[in-house]
Amino acid sequence: MESNARAPDENEKKSLAPSDSSLSRQPEKRNRDKEKTADILDACKKKDLGRLRGLATSERGLISDPVRKWAWPLLLGEPSHDDVTVGEKGDVDTWKEMPKHRDEDQVQLDVDRSFIYYPNDQSPKDLEQRKTQLSDLITAVLRRQPYLCYFQGYHDICQVFLLVLDSDKRSTAVTRLSTLRIRDFMLPTLTPALAQLQLIPSILYAVNPKLCNHLPRTHPYYAISAALTMYAHDIREYGDIARLFDVFLAREAVFSVYMYAQIVLGRSDELFETPSDEPDILHSILSKLPKPLDIENLILNTVKLYEAHPPETLRPWSSISNFSVLKTAREPDRVVEQSLEDGEMYFNQQVKELKRAEQRDKILRILWKYRKPAGTVGLAVAIGILS
Repeated sequence: MESNARAPDENEKKSLAPSDSSLSRQPEKRNRDKEKTADILDACKKKDLGRLRGLATSERGLISDPVRKWAWPLLLGEPSHDDVTVGEKGDVDTWKEMPKHRDEDQVQLDVDRSFIYYPNDQSPKDLEQRKTQLSDLITAVLRRQPYLCYFQGYHDICQVFLLVLDSDKRSTAVTRLSTLRIRDFMLPTLTPALAQLQLIPSILYAVNPKLCNHLPRTHPYYAISAALTMYAHDIREYGDIARLFDVFLAREAVFSVYMYAQIVLGRSDELFETPSDEPDILHSILSKLPKPLDIENLILNTVKLYEAHPPETLRPWSSISNFSVLKTAREPDRVVEQSLEDGEMYFNQQVKELKRAEQRDKILRILWKYRKPAGTVGLAVAIGILS
């Protein structure tokens, strides 16, 4: 997809460079950050996405929010003129005239408890203004893409985008993220999201079978909060979550799943201290991120983990829907090439699969119920339901 983004000019590059006050007093570190900032802006100007992804993944990521506001939309595939949402073509209030989305009441409840941990220098008036902006952002996205289903924690993701991006970029970026990167979480059920988590035990077993066997054999629900919210609900330090978003937007959609597996692997000593016959305690440990969380080492080790055990080597991978974001966004370049219409098409295909699976499960339950009286009766009932 060809982007119509305007690259920063020389004066803007100077203003985007990290100021001395925002950097360490160590001259070497300050110079490295300035050099990397220049590299990032040059990659943005040339739309060299491969280079930009490498910079976003490497140490310190995209350095600062003024740089992220150029890079994040590009990583998401900033749209051509024809693909820009109505509100960003000029009439920013068009969404207000659209039908109310079914989940707006829950949106407001979540917005009311947003911005708890960051930013921490805002007045009550500033806080209310941000909450209004957040509510408008989420509502605009949902009304323009009414098929999407809101989930609790979506506001945690959106508030990060609100803090980083300018108002004229937010809606398009969040819409593309929602339809092309986190679509599995915005379906009518959480089944596709839970299917993603099934990859975690497989990754753990590939690296450390002893640890995998030590952990509860139940579904890895402990990772659901982090997975759904791109870790934004679980990480309270703004700099850390912005840094993680750099790499999540630059890498494959499945990368965040590998990251949680890496977090578990890094806690093996702690986990082995808890007996395997204490599943509730193990689940409690697994559901909380370690503190402090060494973000840079975590990213580096997750990259190594992903390269050593790519998704195709994992047994549950074959069970992931071909319309899941894990496969439609298997390579980051594919997201850039996709349109919102592609995202809606994949969404509808996944919904059809979910309905077929639900119908199949219903038939199997009926067949089981009628297994003793007569197999033919159960079969007849099943055929009636199927028809």
